[in-house]
Amino acid sequence: MATTAPPSATPNDLLGVTKTLDLLAPRWSVWVLMTISSQPLRYAEFKPRLPWLADGQLHPRLRHLTNAGVVERTEYAPRHVTYGLTNRGVALLPVLSAIASWGDAYLEKELVANKRTGEMEPERIAPAQNIDDTVALLAPRHATPILFSLQARGAATAKTLASEAMPGYGLTAVYKPLERLVDDGLVVASGAGGYQLTASGQGLVPVFQAISAWATAPSLETDARRLRGQGAAPSQNRSGPWATTPTRRPAPAVPAAPAARPALATTAPNGPAWQPGDLFSHQIPARPISPAGGPRR
Repeated sequence: MATTAPPSATPNDLLGVTKTLDLLAPRWSVWVLMTISSQPLRYAEFKPRLPWLADGQLHPRLRHLTNAGVVERTEYAPRHVTYGLTNRGVALLPVLSAIASWGDAYLEKELVANKRTGEMEPERIAPAQNIDDTVALLAPRHATPILFSLQARGAATAKTLASEAMPGYGLTAVYKPLERLVDDGLVVASGAGGYQLTASGQGLVPVFQAISAWATAPSLETDARRLRGQGAAPSQNRSGPWATTPTRRPAPAVPAAPAARPALATTAPNGPAWQPGDLFSHQIPARPISPAGGPRR
């Protein structure tokens, strides 16, 4: 089967996308990010917003996101510590919006009865769940390199994909990740031993572009660290990363009690706003596999 020129995506594009997916992949990481997207929170304030998250699960997520540079820890007093987004974390919000939009458009949904009209309609899935389910499809090893290669070529044989997306592996190693992508509805066998992207796979192009642009953009924190020749640099408004001993700041006014139901509302630069209640607009689904509709969750 004839193939076209090698993929035009640079190694930095692919590396940036895979690293970002690895950042978002641990379960509940996206929910934590979106929970503090509007304002920094104290540790105890996460509980009413993420009630299903056990105490032992929140701490590792905060540490993971802090070490990645998208969340920072600010100590005002020994027992008054808040967690908020860094500049890098704020810049990630439009990327999350792009991922959520793809998930809402392409991932399968069950039909449920409208409470007002009784008519059957696709269930509403929370943006954070759409992001989690999308990342779960893209984060497995070799999935994104294969998708990148097919985006560039349009169609390719397993041999070509093994050579481009999995260098150093034998031909047989490519079939398992390919089968997974076919099962997930992102790739389809095109005949004569070839493969190509489905409509939903092609719809990932703007998602990968958004992730790559964020991953390769210089951050304010990185620039400041480079200029000073020091270790991890704090942002302008809050203290530095987890591993440092941050300078204590005067404690802000005691925040008002949380609303009866969790809410999230912030406007990300060049991106749509998370509307109040969007994060928790739907119970976490059991991820059923529906024969009809888009890629499985």
